[in-house]
Amino acid sequence: MIDVQELTKDYGSRRAISGITFKVERGEVLGFLGPNGAGKTTTMRIITGFMPPTSGTVSVAGFDVFRQSLEARRRVGYLPESVPLYTEMSVGGYLDFMAKIKGIPRAKRHEHIDRVMEDTHIQDRRHQLIGKLSKGYRQRVGLAQALLGEPDVLVLDEPTVGLDPRQITEVRELIKEVGREHAVILSTHILPEVSMVCSRVLIVDDGKEVAEDTPENLMRQLRGSEAVQVSVRGADGAVMAAIRAVPHVLSVKLMEGEKADGVSSYAVATDPGADVREQLAKALVDGGHGLLELRMAGVSLEDVFLRLTTEETEDEAAEVAA
Repeated sequence: MIDVQELTKDYGSRRAISGITFKVERGEVLGFLGPNGAGKTTTMRIITGFMPPTSGTVSVAGFDVFRQSLEARRRVGYLPESVPLYTEMSVGGYLDFMAKIKGIPRAKRHEHIDRVMEDTHIQDRRHQLIGKLSKGYRQRVGLAQALLGEPDVLVLDEPTVGLDPRQITEVRELIKEVGREHAVILSTHILPEVSMVCSRVLIVDDGKEVAEDTPENLMRQLRGSEAVQVSVRGADGAVMAAIRAVPHVLSVKLMEGEKADGVSSYAVATDPGADVREQLAKALVDGGHGLLELRMAGVSLEDVFLRLTTEETEDEAAEVAA
């Protein structure tokens, strides 16, 4: 549905994005991540036809964004970070105006507007002026206009900004729901949101791709091995010997500052893909040790993001220093 090939954008002598390539198919939600100034917004503006690239191509549902601009734009719903709303209009009036702009036939406008208002839970604000709405409700109105016309592609830039926790949960569920039938690009700074909503992640830094994979694979690659944390009552030496005897265990380390009332915590590294929790529990219990806790202890997507973007910055600084 979205095909981006070797996308590059220059602003004078400054290169904002450099050779970015990726695809998003129907039924996928792509998390688009990067620090401020990494090129995310520029990329999204090019995909939605707001600006041309310096080089490279973008197609939406098979239509080139610039050679077949109108056809491509008809298939895109866009929610920018700063939602462009007409504050003097009512919610219903604004959505009707946007439906006309999007070319939705008069006979179908009412049906489309009712559907998106129900999806974004703003039915009771139909006659209220947008200027009187809270920031959270304005964000919902912006999302409703992005959904008008049942676009094939949704590009969402920080869609949960300004929402309260309940509203954030509702919008996340909505994104997952529409992601089953659409191709969705989601840009956000809320990294747990990506883990909960996105099927794939693209991380950019300084205008370049630094990683693309599922959230699970990115976290596994950074970890390098599976990790388990256990809390056990017993003599440290005997407990560590019992853990080391379990097949696929690579190492066991006593966690500093985690000992209390005869209970110690241990970090256990195992072969990638190996789930040793059942064998580990059996070995400890059979050995007469008091097993109090056993859980997977992986890295977070935030760890991945910080590691990848920080490494890029440090590499560049080292090159400059050299």
